[in-house]
Amino acid sequence: MNAQIDRHDTDILILGSGGAGLFAALHAQQSAPAGTKITLAVKGLIGKCGCTRMVQGGYNVALGGGDTVERHFMDTINGGKWLPDQDMAWRLCETAVERIHELENEVGCFFDRNHDGSLHQKAFAGQTADRTVHKGDLTGIEIINRLMEQVLSRPVERLQEHRAIALVPSRDGEGLAGVLMIDMRTGSFRMVRAKAVLMATGGGPTMYRYHTPSGDKTMDGLSMALRAGLPLRDMEMVQFHPTGLLAGDDTRMTGTVLEEGLRGAGGILLNGDGERFMFGYDERGERATRDIVSRAIYDEMRKGNTTPQGGVHIAMSHLGPEKVAQKFAGMVKRCADCGFDLAGGLVEVVPTAHYFMGGVVVDTDTRTALPGLYVAGEDAGGAHGANRLGGNGVANSTVYGGIAGDVMGRDIALQTSLRDPDETVIEAEVARAMHPAGRSQSGQVQGDIHALRRELQNVMWDDVGVIRTKTGMTCALAKLDAIEDELMQTGISGGSLAFNLTWHDWLNMRSLVEISRVITHAGIARENSRGAHYREDHPDVGELAKSYFTKVRMQDASLEVTREPVRFTIVSPGQTILPDGEPETLVAAE
Repeated sequence: MNAQIDRHDTDILILGSGGAGLFAALHAQQSAPAGTKITLAVKGLIGKCGCTRMVQGGYNVALGGGDTVERHFMDTINGGKWLPDQDMAWRLCETAVERIHELENEVGCFFDRNHDGSLHQKAFAGQTADRTVHKGDLTGIEIINRLMEQVLSRPVERLQEHRAIALVPSRDGEGLAGVLMIDMRTGSFRMVRAKAVLMATGGGPTMYRYHTPSGDKTMDGLSMALRAGLPLRDMEMVQFHPTGLLAGDDTRMTGTVLEEGLRGAGGILLNGDGERFMFGYDERGERATRDIVSRAIYDEMRKGNTTPQGGVHIAMSHLGPEKVAQKFAGMVKRCADCGFDLAGGLVEVVPTAHYFMGGVVVDTDTRTALPGLYVAGEDAGGAHGANRLGGNGVANSTVYGGIAGDVMGRDIALQTSLRDPDETVIEAEVARAMHPAGRSQSGQVQGDIHALRRELQNVMWDDVGVIRTKTGMTCALAKLDAIEDELMQTGISGGSLAFNLTWHDWLNMRSLVEISRVITHAGIARENSRGAHYREDHPDVGELAKSYFTKVRMQDASLEVTREPVRFTIVSPGQTILPDGEPETLVAAE
């Protein structure tokens, strides 16, 4: 393959411009030696892409009023079904207090406040305190806009519309040399060497029929990490948000989240018969954790107790239409744009693939097994275990993004030179990316990538979705093999590769199929039901004291799955770190 490869050097390379990437850029500037070159690379445009921007609900942080870091931590561990890395979860909860003040006082975020000037914190499902700081229901936009302003005002090099396709090790095998990218504007390849690389490319479980992220979010980071030999943990744990907008197959709005705060504020779920059903599944009703509510809705769907489009209804009108319209203006408008009246009527919803709890194995400083590579945000596994609490996602991204920036800035002071890349890996990854080029007949694209993606989404929804069985997942593996075979026979136009969307659709599918297979293998390996992973053939949770997490790595082009015991470094099942006499919950009963 004689593709032209541009060469580019930097000191710190950050992949992604969500909360993790932007916070890392700010903190790296503060911690790195003077003159350090920091480069921010993003698949789209800075500030206009990434999942943080889509955050509606808010930011979990214990700010007093009875709430404590200890209570936040216990909610995270209980919500994660005792699978989180406890040291990571503690650092998340503890550092969130520092980070929220940084967002306010240094980054310039304006969050909603109480009449006394204190930050307003609302109820979120699965939590024992009202601790979610927010900006209406558009919290993510506020955070990203302010972070973008800060980053763009500083001397940070920007590589926009640059797609990362491979982590390239050094020639001597001692660490990471850099990242191979595609300049989407020209279609050319670019090898960027760096002393330190942060992978913060985010999640994107868009291999499911209903999903919240935009279609360009395709698990590229985890795919790269897998091929680089890094272990991935908790990959069976795909979070389904219970209330994705069900607006029909002819709109991309279907799957878009209607935020957790709707149920936290008292919103109720009704099946197709108009019956409130959640208390039949959990004593907390609509305020149960996301996994429980999603399974309850899915069960109603299987029973046929559905709305005209096959989901259930969420109702808010009993709280007062004016109050709802004021408190959830963004949600009301979003629903109105799709022909629904959230404030005064009923809105159809369906569980929607939302977040990846799984990811690369990292330590509490975001370091990986590959020297020179750091991972933060949704690419990193461990902090959430089997279920992420609503409001913990953006906290996790900003907390660990800042940590990554601090650590990389200090680490590169000890590295005097860039590593030479393994040219054989570059050659192989270029060939991998170029596989579909020229596989056209008479100038026409061969195969239908969009049809393949729909097939993939149906397979994952039906066989590896909200409710799973070994039989279904084993069947899914065979179907995934068939989809991959067809994908490898699918070509793209042999013309220009500049802004070639068909090419990038093909690359998206390659990543999605690869990670779908990992999810499925990890799901088969977990023979119990925890959080987001529910095995109908193994409905028991298993013995908590013997909890394990799955770990997947690629060995000689095949996947190896192992089980690793959870280390209870802070608290063991059946115990708590809350003081004696503390109430079980601070949330007033409805």
